[in-house]
Amino acid sequence: MTVNPMYHQTNQRMEEELSWIRRAQKDPECFGPLYRKYHEQIFRYIYQRMDDEELAFDVTSQVFMKALNNLHKYEYRGVPFSSWLYRIAKSELYQSFRDRKAERTVNIESFQLFEMIDEFEEDQTEENKRKLFNSLAKMKEKDLQLIELRFFERRSFKEIGEILDVTENNAKVKAFRAIEKLKQIFNSSN
Repeated sequence: MTVNPMYHQTNQRMEEELSWIRRAQKDPECFGPLYRKYHEQIFRYIYQRMDDEELAFDVTSQVFMKALNNLHKYEYRGVPFSSWLYRIAKSELYQSFRDRKAERTVNIESFQLFEMIDEFEEDQTEENKRKLFNSLAKMKEKDLQLIELRFFERRSFKEIGEILDVTENNAKVKAFRAIEKLKQIFNSSN
């Protein structure tokens, strides 16, 4: 699997980001570079799960407000700052779903679907694409999130672990199990 450079950073960029964080921890006025760097990414993450642009903007604003208000609690763990933001975003999404009883949506391009499961590479018929999309819709939220983080956003297991607050190895195991569940749902559907 190739690494998506949009979500992965060089050591130099990580150091630069860490200096932004340290400055922002001392002076909230310095939070701007972090906001500019990650706002669109966090918004897309939220919007793909809500499919309601106005609500997605509201939730994204909440994420950045919480991040700014809790920046003094942030601890660098060798992964991009976005991992911490995604944990906040996940929490805010769930709260929004509870508050508004919103429906979870899957907003995925069909060409990305078949990259997940090797057996589908040769049989990408419209019927199988529909079947796979329906199978994804039947998955539990936590499994679907793992699949999205790993295969659509192409995040490393270390980052997934940080986002989900589990170990890197646990993230690998959970992702493998989620794919196995997806295969079972796909193979059992007609």
